[in-house]
Amino acid sequence: MIALVLLMQPRLLMGADWYPEQWSESRWEADAQMMEDAHLNVTRIGEFAWSALEPSEGKFELDWLDRAIRVLEKHHIVVVLGTPSATPPAWLTAKYPEVLRVEDNGIRVTHGGRAHGSPSSPKYRELCRRIAEVMAERFGHDPNVVGWQIDNEFGYALMSYDSVTHRQFQDWLHARYGSVDSLNTHWTTAYWSQTYDRWDEIPIPVGEHNPGLMLDWKRFVTATWTDYVKNQIDVIRAHADPHQFITGNFMGLGFDGFDHYVVSAPLTLVAWDDYVGTGHLNPISNGLSHDAMRGLLRQNFWEIETQPGSVNWSNLNNSLDKGEVRAMAWHAIGHGADEVSYWQWRSALNGQEEIHGTLVGPDGTPEPLLAEVAHTAQEFAQASDAFRDTHVVSPVALLNDYESRWAIEWQKHTDKWNTLGITREYYRVLRHMAQSVDVVSPYAPLDGYALVVAPSLNLIPDKLAQHLMDYVRGGGHLVLGPRSGLKDEYNALLPQRQPGRLGEILGARVEQYYALERDIPVHGQLGAGHASVWAEYLSGNASVLLRYGAANGWLDGQPAAVTREYGKGRITYIGCVLDASTLDSLAAWMAKMSHVQRVFGPVPDSVEVTRRVGNGNKHVFVLINFASRPRDVTLPRTMWSVLDKRQMRTLHLDRYGVSVMMSDQR
Repeated sequence: MIALVLLMQPRLLMGADWYPEQWSESRWEADAQMMEDAHLNVTRIGEFAWSALEPSEGKFELDWLDRAIRVLEKHHIVVVLGTPSATPPAWLTAKYPEVLRVEDNGIRVTHGGRAHGSPSSPKYRELCRRIAEVMAERFGHDPNVVGWQIDNEFGYALMSYDSVTHRQFQDWLHARYGSVDSLNTHWTTAYWSQTYDRWDEIPIPVGEHNPGLMLDWKRFVTATWTDYVKNQIDVIRAHADPHQFITGNFMGLGFDGFDHYVVSAPLTLVAWDDYVGTGHLNPISNGLSHDAMRGLLRQNFWEIETQPGSVNWSNLNNSLDKGEVRAMAWHAIGHGADEVSYWQWRSALNGQEEIHGTLVGPDGTPEPLLAEVAHTAQEFAQASDAFRDTHVVSPVALLNDYESRWAIEWQKHTDKWNTLGITREYYRVLRHMAQSVDVVSPYAPLDGYALVVAPSLNLIPDKLAQHLMDYVRGGGHLVLGPRSGLKDEYNALLPQRQPGRLGEILGARVEQYYALERDIPVHGQLGAGHASVWAEYLSGNASVLLRYGAANGWLDGQPAAVTREYGKGRITYIGCVLDASTLDSLAAWMAKMSHVQRVFGPVPDSVEVTRRVGNGNKHVFVLINFASRPRDVTLPRTMWSVLDKRQMRTLHLDRYGVSVMMSDQR
């Protein structure tokens, strides 16, 4: 009952994705033995195997999969079963061509890739549900199956633009608004004679369209993918042991095709696919995605796919440096991962990804990287007791709102605006200031945070405004960035000036906003610097943190950033995009005003420290040196080195060096 033991006594897991259907069964034993020798203990199988599992309609062949699971079990490797709905077989798409997606240009995709089934197709859902049910009936109580992955890389290809989907969208709008008159009111369809008389007049938006229509289309996409996922989850859960988790692999913060908070809600845990592509690991951007994925369900996650050296799909498919793959694995653990798996174990001898990086070559012998992975897997096993029942606890939250991101990106007002880039810059300074950041939905519980920062919360409807006001009133410090509070939940302009209802507690409002042609100076309590891309001038009776210097005449001398105490807390509004140095000064000021301290203490530049907290006030820190040369670290107190098995007060970290330190903070 190894699977049950793993679930009841969680430990750090490492594995690789394996495709037994691509190889002779005579090879399976050798693969499993090599995995065991490399200290791997988990693998994902089945997610691309529909044609092997159901070679013709209604004819199911699962014995081979059972034999593969038994081989893995023999070698102490547990299994995550993937449902194969990302790759329907040829017989299916030939017999039911209506299940193939229609692109927004009206062309129906052909068989031979992946994600070519339509998530909104009733027939496709029926067939996906059936294969998932058959698999769950067979393996739902298998002692070596720890969990299930639904589909593969949700939203890799988002939606179908066929007549069935169009009709579903119109029905969804009908259910949401009740009457066409209500929809017309909220979308202000009197503009440009967009007024609708019947539901069947409403189009799927392609390109620029009414902002309300565009936002509701994204919500419909989100609802469709949620239902698509639940369609399989429901039937698996009906047959599966409660100890088997259900997950799905997301693609990080860079992907915003749907609202991840909604789609992830039915899952037991979140998993995501972490790839660098061209270049090398950036601990800020990669850490931001880790923390955002952890924030979907506000719990530990799995990194169910990651880069084994190189990929095949980027502009330049360079390999990660020696030691970088190990650092990348520990980087994930520090940010809350409990599992790291490499895609993939061994490449198929043909197919679109045949020259993607692997751990085993096409000849069946190890790639050079396998030794580094095996060493890291050994370290995972050694550190498992230290990390058991630990999770990330942060004093600071960064708010991530997909709807606000969509709304801004559709009406950027300047090509220089980069919502994700601005979010990344705020994350950078918050990570440096606190060394631990949660990235969560604006609607998440906020009471436990001393500081909450929303870099560009464009949509603030009344419900959200009240939630944020309650947080400030209760003693929190809320910091809003530019473009905040412009719109309501219908993507319509609020009747109040920015930041909408939050202006009541801010004691200030935005008089006007400006897309900047050039940088303009700012000065004040935070020092002197400059604003770029975007600037808003504020008025009111809040305390001024920054003012603009000479600019366009309208902004000259006007407040650029203000703050005000409210209730037991404080609200701050930053009305411009600040340069890096001034943003650093802002972070220092926020830390002082919010009484936020680093969870570890000072570390040299390019050394990242992360913290996980366990029962009995146990703190486990992961330190990684991302500098090009070695760094020495003085610990804040004597700590136990989990990997070196001794007490230490100083560390020497080579390039990509990793240290795992544990202390009792009582």
